[in-house]
Amino acid sequence: MNLTVLGAGAWGTALAASACLRQPTQLWARDAAQAAAMQRERCNARYLPDAPLPAALTISSDLAAALAHARDGLLVIATPMAGLEGLLRRIGAEAAGVLWLCKGFQEGTGRLGHEIARDVAPTLRCGVLSGPSFAIEVARGQPTALVAASSDAALAERAVEAFHGDSLRVYTSSDPVGVEVGGAVKNVMAIATGIADGMALGLNARAALITRGLAEMTRLGLALGARAETFMGLSGLGDLVLTTTGDLSRNRQVGLRLAGGLALPQILAELGHVAEGVLSAPTVLQRARSLGVAMPITEAVVGVLQGRVTPAEALAALMGREARPEH
Repeated sequence: MNLTVLGAGAWGTALAASACLRQPTQLWARDAAQAAAMQRERCNARYLPDAPLPAALTISSDLAAALAHARDGLLVIATPMAGLEGLLRRIGAEAAGVLWLCKGFQEGTGRLGHEIARDVAPTLRCGVLSGPSFAIEVARGQPTALVAASSDAALAERAVEAFHGDSLRVYTSSDPVGVEVGGAVKNVMAIATGIADGMALGLNARAALITRGLAEMTRLGLALGARAETFMGLSGLGDLVLTTTGDLSRNRQVGLRLAGGLALPQILAELGHVAEGVLSAPTVLQRARSLGVAMPITEAVVGVLQGRVTPAEALAALMGREARPEH
């Protein structure tokens, strides 16, 4: 099966490097100079400098050729959420199958990936590949488990065929809504947990934030039509635990640095990578409010990101809420 991964950031590069050991794989980079350097040096110096690229992986900046390579195979969109709609429009409805790795709600419209695809290419066979996965560990061949979710069961099985191997397990799901909500909300909770850890609030506070964050994630997902059990799986609890506790998480790093008193623009400049939680947090909150879903942790994170409250004030607001039943 021919595979093309569109987007040569850390995650796209890592997945392509893993897949090319089993399938003919091309990695498309928007920047021609970056593509040429990666092809020549066999390394993504900007996003994944410590992971040599296998000789079998082809890197190109020719989008038409990259799409043609996977015309009868599988396309994987590995751009940030902001790039998803444009690529879906470029791909059109004739691709054999498309999966995206993007995690978040689209800024401005509040749409999830499957909603964008439904509006742009309603007949496209598509889905999402998600789960707890730091790119560098996948690139190194360390054990990882993902979930491929689509309303098209055959497409989800194609993802298993494409990526399942000795170090990468791929499960299937028929709940793309739940998988996408999990991937979006966990980034917001990673910022919250980073703030708490940066304030040295302790392990009790971290556990409480993760647990109540899972509750917020589940409430929003159910309101959008997801299934509750999805949030106890890889894209829910799994990705939430990884992103809130692992220091490789960019969103967690944002929270840690906010607690240390750094300004958000400085933090983002120093990270040098997209932290999707920063972009999606206000949109998550907007979508939740439109559905009447209470998300107090998300609301606190948005307040801190927008500079309306300090981390200490956000903590006081959360701790000062009235007592209520857990469920």
